[in-house]
Amino acid sequence: MLRQRVITAVLLLAVLLPAVFYPQPVAFAAVATLLIAAGGWEWARLNQLGSQGALATGAVCGVLCAASLYYTQGPVRAGALWLTVTAVWILGGSWLLARGAAGWALVPKAVRWLVGVACLCAAWFAVTQARVIGINFLFSVMVLVWVADIGAYFLGRLLGGKLFTRKLAPSISPGKTWEGVLGGLLGVALCALFWMQVEQRVELDSVSIYGKLWQHGGVVMTIAIIWLTAWSVVGDLVESLIKRSAGVKDSSNLLPGHGGVLDRLDALLPVLPMAMMLQLL
Repeated sequence: MLRQRVITAVLLLAVLLPAVFYPQPVAFAAVATLLIAAGGWEWARLNQLGSQGALATGAVCGVLCAASLYYTQGPVRAGALWLTVTAVWILGGSWLLARGAAGWALVPKAVRWLVGVACLCAAWFAVTQARVIGINFLFSVMVLVWVADIGAYFLGRLLGGKLFTRKLAPSISPGKTWEGVLGGLLGVALCALFWMQVEQRVELDSVSIYGKLWQHGGVVMTIAIIWLTAWSVVGDLVESLIKRSAGVKDSSNLLPGHGGVLDRLDALLPVLPMAMMLQLL
């Protein structure tokens, strides 16, 4: 399993990194389009839309993203979009976590399909606009999510159940603990401090999300970091809830050793548009 994970990760990086560092953002946007199309295919399968419905959903996501490649040529002020997507995540995510897998099964399939496609395409637009801002900004947002996940894993394994008697969401993801959430927050805080130190010493192509937030003071940056880290956890929990409702462990087996595309994107789906909203506001 570990060997598969490493091989898959290396192959993904071999595709993603050249696209990210290509001088024009359109190369990265094209790769992101393929990933979102795959995510759409997985989303339809998780919601029992059949093989044809899954292929059609992947095609719809791919076409919508490809049709928007024009907007990767420069920054777009889409404050209303980011606020709307944030509101959908706050309302929908809160409702889902409160109702659990049983509540998700009651949502009409058409509504599930529409919300899923909308969230996937919004995440595509957010990540491509982040690349338009700059590589440093893009990496700072994505690394925030990865560090939160890594910090949660290690501190959860080390202290899980020792500081808090109740787990984070036992009916959705029994392995997740409040100690893990604290580990994620600590990891992101250290990452932010390190990132800003590097920015002060090295000339980069753009200001990171941390640098943008720091311009408004330490209190604002602290609140924003807690906010983004919390929603990375929610994104993970929401996908776990949907997989539990579908009775599957992974969203697919497209990425050997890692599961599916949605298994790798789940925490990024809410964080990307929220990060774009914060940097714009």
